[in-house]
Amino acid sequence: MTTIDPPPTSLPTPEPATGTGQDLVLAIDVGGTDLKSALADPAGALIDIRRTATPASSGVPGESIVERSAALLAEYRGAWPTKNIAAIGLIAPGLVDEVNGVGIYSANLGWRDFPFADRLRRATGLPVSYAHDVGAAGDAEMRFGAARGLGDVVVMIVGTGIAGAVFCDGKRVLGGGYAGELGHAQVPGGLDCTCGLRGCLETIGSAGAIARRYTELSGQAVPGAREVFAAAAAGDPVGRRVIDDAITALAFSIAQLVAILGTEAVVIGGGLTQAGDALLDPLRLQVKQNLSFHRHPVLLAAQMGQDAGLIGAALRARDLLDAP
Repeated sequence: MTTIDPPPTSLPTPEPATGTGQDLVLAIDVGGTDLKSALADPAGALIDIRRTATPASSGVPGESIVERSAALLAEYRGAWPTKNIAAIGLIAPGLVDEVNGVGIYSANLGWRDFPFADRLRRATGLPVSYAHDVGAAGDAEMRFGAARGLGDVVVMIVGTGIAGAVFCDGKRVLGGGYAGELGHAQVPGGLDCTCGLRGCLETIGSAGAIARRYTELSGQAVPGAREVFAAAAAGDPVGRRVIDDAITALAFSIAQLVAILGTEAVVIGGGLTQAGDALLDPLRLQVKQNLSFHRHPVLLAAQMGQDAGLIGAALRARDLLDAP
């Protein structure tokens, strides 16, 4: 069943369609379980946010996403008949070649080298931008959120896994689709990873790893990292150990980024930021201890919330319309 959310409070709420407004764009965020979509006006405000189940993969992985996206366009046109939808911004996880609009690889969703931008453009007749979901969220934080006005920034999303968007001199580093895989950089104390390596940051520093490690070490199952932070605050030694290990690993990776890139700010988003100062205060201290003459970055909580990816997708679609 389709669900519809209200527009985010951080951006202005648009008036209902009157037939005299400017063109809208369609933003689509493909996740492993849900596909999230919305229209966006020229100011970036999201309209008619919807969630539907991500379609099961067809014989050609990626084709079902194109078909569902084209169907969503038809549904939105039916719901907003006096508005013109002029472009589409599609984002997804995995390795993404944003220049050529190709999904290089997605372990969870099954595609390899699928030409999303070209296929969706052919299916709809509209210009299409295809980008990485965390990269799009990073674009939103840089344009409207915690990193606005800054140039050398890493936006780090810490949830079930860890990924990042790296900005140097205000431009996102793409690396042919391979940049930003922070969760698979090795750290001291890292464990066996599903990617086949040992020592990846997300095996110890992600929200998923925190809950998993606490369950394994304590014998008490917890639904998420929030409960582990609560246990640590209450004096539970296992909880304290798991949280300390995660913070040590995250601080190590952040210090490496600073030493290599000269990063001036790290914006942290994702589920782990619900811990607030219980995460950020000790993380700031450890990052400072890991640096000497280096630039000392400011650590900031992300501001754009759960719709950051959609906003970033809409921005990229709007850029297609604004390009000469």
